[in-house]
Amino acid sequence: MGSDPERSTLSSLGKVGKSSGEIGETQEPLINGNHGIPENYSVAAAVLPFLFPALGGLLYGYDIGATSCATISVESATLSGVSWYDLSSVQIGLITSGSLYGALIGSVVAFNIADFLGRRRELILASVLYLVGALVTALAPDFTVMVVGRFVFGIGIGLAMHAAPMYIAETAPTPIRGRLISLKEFFIVLGMVAGYGIGSLLVDIVAGWRYMYGASTPLAVIMGIGMWWLPPSPRWLLLRAIQGKGNMPELRDNAIYCLRRLRGPVIGDSAPVQVNEIMEELAYVGEEKQVTFSEMFQGKCLKALIIGAGVVLFQQITGQPSVLYYAASILESAGFSAASDATRVSILLGLLKLIMTGVAVLVVDRLGRRPLLLGGISGMFVSLLLLGSYYLFLDDVPAAAVVGLLLYVGCYQVSFGPIGWLLISEIFPLRLRGRGLSIAVLVNFGANALVTFAFSPLVELLGAGILFYGFGVITLVSLLFIFFIVPETKGLTLEEIEAKCL
Repeated sequence: MGSDPERSTLSSLGKVGKSSGEIGETQEPLINGNHGIPENYSVAAAVLPFLFPALGGLLYGYDIGATSCATISVESATLSGVSWYDLSSVQIGLITSGSLYGALIGSVVAFNIADFLGRRRELILASVLYLVGALVTALAPDFTVMVVGRFVFGIGIGLAMHAAPMYIAETAPTPIRGRLISLKEFFIVLGMVAGYGIGSLLVDIVAGWRYMYGASTPLAVIMGIGMWWLPPSPRWLLLRAIQGKGNMPELRDNAIYCLRRLRGPVIGDSAPVQVNEIMEELAYVGEEKQVTFSEMFQGKCLKALIIGAGVVLFQQITGQPSVLYYAASILESAGFSAASDATRVSILLGLLKLIMTGVAVLVVDRLGRRPLLLGGISGMFVSLLLLGSYYLFLDDVPAAAVVGLLLYVGCYQVSFGPIGWLLISEIFPLRLRGRGLSIAVLVNFGANALVTFAFSPLVELLGAGILFYGFGVITLVSLLFIFFIVPETKGLTLEEIEAKCL
């Protein structure tokens, strides 16, 4: 428990926080980066607060990989193990996209419950939905129940992809925040590769699709137990304190306890001082006021929404699903005998994604977010020009298509792939973060669904070559958006990002 002087200091902060104009000069140096003490942390202590939320991303990726094999299994007359295997294209689409629809709903639900539940409890709820969804899908007696299970699992995806970046961002030490959040994208790709691999092993087994979906249940249980064990986000506790949603001294003492657990013994006696600094910075930037719906579209809240929603929108509409759709045919045209096996192609590209995401994880906190985005998106633009040219007039040069494919996948995974999720977890002010990130996640999944549905009609209307050129134009627009709109957040605390970048 904190001493009485510490509590009186906090009470004065609560009073000062009523108007940012009343903040004394002692608080301004904090925003300028001159913290009273260094941010001590233990890398070992930072592992579990990252790992358990990141399992939500791993399960999301696994679902993508496993479903690509599960649809093959469930349609087989000899291997499905059910009498309702003769499914229409619409029904297969519902199985494939059921989790995406659920994720859209999950994003809407997160908008309303995020700040009430907190990041930790939202992730616990996500793990329960993952578990229930996987079990219902795996044990489904008919098609309708299977789709319901996919939908429930998808709601879990929406909640997990909303809360995991927030929890990691708010609990990670500033010097390695970018690395940890980017590593969550690594876990998504790792899940995809695992899904493809496990699916390919089970696809020839009777009722293999049941085992594919059931295989995710142990991870859901581990995620739920892990999040139950982890402490709440100290910043979420302090936000509730400064907004008067609880007893301020008790919430502050709880935040100190949680920060000590998250940082490990190396933090020593500096936890109260760090909590005071965060409180002062929150008061300085005006976090004591709860954001209203109209305020979300004004001032710095609007700027954060434009940056966050813009980044994840471009992440989805710059052609990634379309490029991967053509991966098998591109590699086959270049003479790879295994290219006709879609699963092997997916595993091959998944391994490339893992490697390039790993590169981004290693350098993001040294180079910064903008250099990776600008460099990666420039490479994506070149690759889309190569792919478009191949389908229009270089069809006798398959090497151009292979280079374009590999260049695109590699550049995407060092830019939009990990950095998109990183930026939306950093850019929103704390009082807007729950709702703002839910809007960004909704835009992400909504744009994904739009691109998925529009792809086939656009190919028929325009042809693959023109479509890839079109994606190239969109990529160029996204490059200009990043250059002129998106700020650099490397090395800044979340409170400094709000004060300096918005």
